[in-house]
Formats: sequence, C-alpha cells, structure tokens
Amino acid sequence: MLYLVGAFAAEQISLLSSLINKFMKFLYSLFFFSVLLLTACAQQKESKRTTAATGNAPLPNAQVAQLNRTPRADTVIKTEAEWRKLLTTEQYYVTREEGTERPFANKYNNNKAKGIYHCVACQQQLFSSATKFESGTGWPSFFKPISAELVKEVQDRAAGMVRTEVQCSRCGAHLGHVFDDGPKPTGLRYCLNSAALSFVKQP
Repeated sequence: MLYLVGAFAAEQISLLSSLINKFMKFLYSLFFFSVLLLTACAQQKESKRTTAATGNAPLPNAQVAQLNRTPRADTVIKTEAEWRKLLTTEQYYVTREEGTERPFANKYNNNKAKGIYHCVACQQQLFSSATKFESGTGWPSFFKPISAELVKEVQDRAAGMVRTEVQCSRCGAHLGHVFDDGPKPTGLRYCLNSAALSFVKQP
C-alpha cells in the first residue's frame, strides 16, 4: 500500500515538474517575442520620420518667415469652376483640395531628365532638376526651389498632424510639404506631388 502511495506521489511530482518547465518555457518565449515586437515597433517608428505621409514636424516659425520673405504681386485667382475646367480630376484633388497622390506610382518620382518643374495650375516655374534627389519616400523631392519667392510655406493641421505645407506663391496650389531632413546645403526636403507639377525638359 505504501508502495502504491509513493509511486502515485512520485508521478504527481513528475507531472507538476513537467508543467512548471512548460510554463517557464512559455514565459521565456513570451518575453522574447515581446522584446522583438517592441524593437520592431521602435525601428518602424524611426523609419517613418522621413516619409511624407507620416512626417509630423513643422518647420520653426522663424524659418518659415525667412522662406516667405518675398510676397508675390501677380496672384492668379480663379473660381472653383474655372479650376475644375482647367485641371484633371487628380490635379484638382491635389492642388485645390490638398490631396496626396499615391507614392511611387506617380509621374515624376523616378524622372531623371534635366529640366524645370512648373506649377500645373498656373505654369509658374518652381523647382529645377538640379536640386531633385532620391528621398526614398515615393514622391519627387527637392532640397530647394528655384527661388524662395516662387513657393509659400504655411502651417498645415490636417490629418491629425502639424506640418509645413508648400504652395505655389502665384496661385496658391497645394504642392506638398517641406521637412527638415533633407540633404545639404539646405537640409530641407520639399516632398511634392507629381500631379501638382508639369515638367519642361531642357537639353
């Protein structure tokens, strides 16, 4: 009888020990997975800092004031009906409704030709291919406009973020946004929509 009780106790102890080992392995696996998940999230958050869609840092007010130091006098004003007649559906959506086109699948992201980028709405010259660079965001990016008075920078609070919007200084067309993570010499990244631009190739 004592033998049977002892055997039963040993079996229960062995079973309990096995359960404890399995539980500890589960806790270790859970801890390891949590560390990996937190690391991945941190890396993803860091990588999103330089994308147009998720950038949320506006330029300092003093820098915006410097960029907007020269107001334009030859403003182009049209009714919304006139803009709709002049622009395509996508162009109107981007320039008049402050929309954003799809990244990568747009006209000028991979354009390597030499030339000048104009405002699609009023044809004002805006950016040169000489200042275009590969930002990896999927939108055409430039480190400066041809001249400061050709674009206007304004605060944008849409989409739950505070960013610095870029507009054509002549007609007010929405072009994109500017961020302070660009290359030298300006340190700026003008991230623009292809639908807001027209390109004139130069020899």
